[in-house]
Amino acid sequence: MQLTQMKERVVLITGGTSGIGPSTALELGRAGARVVVTGRNEARLHDTAQELARLGITHLTVRADVGVEDDARRAVEAAVRQFGRLDVLINNAGISMRALFRDADLEVIRRLMQTNFFGTVYTTKFALPYITSSKGSIVGISSIAGYRGLPARTGYSASKFAMHGFLEALRTELLPQGVHVLLACPGFTSSNIRNVALAADGTSQGESPRDEQQMMSSEEVARHLLQAVQQRRRDLVLTRQGKLTVFLNKWLPTLTDKLVLNHFRKEEPDFEL
Repeated sequence: MQLTQMKERVVLITGGTSGIGPSTALELGRAGARVVVTGRNEARLHDTAQELARLGITHLTVRADVGVEDDARRAVEAAVRQFGRLDVLINNAGISMRALFRDADLEVIRRLMQTNFFGTVYTTKFALPYITSSKGSIVGISSIAGYRGLPARTGYSASKFAMHGFLEALRTELLPQGVHVLLACPGFTSSNIRNVALAADGTSQGESPRDEQQMMSSEEVARHLLQAVQQRRRDLVLTRQGKLTVFLNKWLPTLTDKLVLNHFRKEEPDFEL
């Protein structure tokens, strides 16, 4: 298999201030890519820029909330203005939730859809002409929750199912143009996304209830992502637990309902179901 070379490729990564985002920027940058990173947090964006600069990686940072249409447009325009092209878009920006649907404010669901789904739609829309021109790659950083709905993650699951449907349809539309579309599902990854997950009232939950030490690191996820982009893979599901969940949900859905419920009760006993 001939690998897509990353040297001098221009990559736009949304949500590049914590977890998978900056790790992917560093991994692709070390492979020779020129990296554009977006984020909402100015201080964390500065930290990412400093680390990229320390490693001598050609980069640009753009403060933007891709869930806002004008910000998504501005991020793409800044990348093209700086480097003259765009080869890879990695839709990584995302937020999670930790609340039962019966308790959650509807605004929590709206915020999740706006960032996770519409952020992907907006950025992809504005990047598409450039990605098509370069026959490049569009990547969606999704979740096992996009294959299997998870308790206390109704809004998050819905946003990832929506991302899956959008990118699957887009992949089919773009087959004649030779554009690569990858859906990547890291599984449970050591990442800040759980620490800032939205509680029922829309505030951040704070510390994650899960054991981060037992999860795949964001650096390992980034290595898998680089390889998947180079190989122009269709799907990427990481971790043994993630692969097993997808398999069981496809072939034994009723059993999986019960297994997921039992696992949820064990991992998050503070919820009453």
